[in-house]
Amino acid sequence: MFLLLPFDSLIVNLLGISLTVLFTLLLVFIIVPAIFGVSFGIRKLYMKTLLKIFAWATLRMERGAKEKNHQLYKPYTNGIIAKDSTSLEEEIKEIRRSGSSKALDNTPEFELSDIFYFCRKGMETIMDDEVTKRFSAEELESWNLLSRTNYNFQYISLRLTVLWGLGVLIRYCFLLPLRIALAFTGISLLVVGTTVVGYLPNGRFKEFLSKHVHLMCYRICVRALTAIITYHDRKNRPRNGGICVANHTSPIDVIILASDGYYAMVGQVHGGLMGVIQRAMVKSCPHVWFERSEVKDRHLVAKRLTEHVQDKSKLPILIFPEGTCINNTSVMMFKKGSFEIGATVYPVAIKYDPQFGDAFWNSSKYGMVTYLLRMMTSWAIVCSVWYLPPMTREKDEDAVQFANRVKSAIARQGGLVDLLWRLSCMNAGSEHHCYILKGMEGMDQSWRTFG
Repeated sequence: MFLLLPFDSLIVNLLGISLTVLFTLLLVFIIVPAIFGVSFGIRKLYMKTLLKIFAWATLRMERGAKEKNHQLYKPYTNGIIAKDSTSLEEEIKEIRRSGSSKALDNTPEFELSDIFYFCRKGMETIMDDEVTKRFSAEELESWNLLSRTNYNFQYISLRLTVLWGLGVLIRYCFLLPLRIALAFTGISLLVVGTTVVGYLPNGRFKEFLSKHVHLMCYRICVRALTAIITYHDRKNRPRNGGICVANHTSPIDVIILASDGYYAMVGQVHGGLMGVIQRAMVKSCPHVWFERSEVKDRHLVAKRLTEHVQDKSKLPILIFPEGTCINNTSVMMFKKGSFEIGATVYPVAIKYDPQFGDAFWNSSKYGMVTYLLRMMTSWAIVCSVWYLPPMTREKDEDAVQFANRVKSAIARQGGLVDLLWRLSCMNAGSEHHCYILKGMEGMDQSWRTFG
């Protein structure tokens, strides 16, 4: 038997009191509001405070760059970096001026070394086309104290560097542990709650409990990201027997929408933790999961989806028809499969505010764990969601034209660029190839290799 000294006993008591206070605060200010879908306005106050700090940091950065004669690149309004446009002749003259002591008047019109300049410009043009730059993170005009989101980040002053370091401590030592605890709570409650509800007999009571368990758990997960979401036109929210289609920026798009609505998810069966969650969820709600061998069978997928939407008592299906994540600036061509079913389509536009954290998932660069770590160490996730009026396929319209009309409506409402390209991937042995196709399935297509 171990005897605790008075000092050790005091430490244990203080630790117990601290954990009790922390749990009480989490319960009162986060979990209980999540259950009832209310907010105390703490996150909005937090957002306003951050905006003032970001504005000061940006002004300080611009002033420091001006003092040191550093060029600041400004992005376009859609978040893509815009460098000052200069002619080829001017750039060549600048290169020669900096690399040669001879007078410019005596230099010939063409030198052999100019070949390297033209090769470099050609490669830059290929890499910086209108499509491939949609798969890179947005560049911010203002600095949000995250070095990974601004091209202009560099040492400016000691005061600004100290402020950045303080932000690192807050995000990694306070916000990250808190968010991990909330995410663990939300996921655990989702698995346990849906499993328990799954054993109840089918009926209104089971449906009622399932709906509120899902909403509660997703709202807790939203708070784990400090997500501040503004929903517009809720009267247009998807209804039973329909299909909800939305533009796709991030895996958390599902959580953003599911925290305000009750949906049937569509996806492939996974293993590991995701598989545990899927098996628990399907016990209480008619989600549509496909085995790996079934995903490539378009007719089987279409049949399962058609059977689901024909039952008007079943939940609306949530689908992201782009098939890949785009960087919050554009909408790529929709795959036509979900538009061939003949169900009512409920378009939803999602637009993130990158000032507080970049929600875009570049799956070719970051794994899921790394991506979630970046999300949980951002300041917040701020976004707007617009529910558009329901749309149906017209008599003289095929599935491709209907999909294009829905996509244009989403792009217009979300302030996104409406692209005429789509991504198509295939496996060739051990290699994975992706192609960017111009046009949709069933239309004339031009293509280029993406990766």
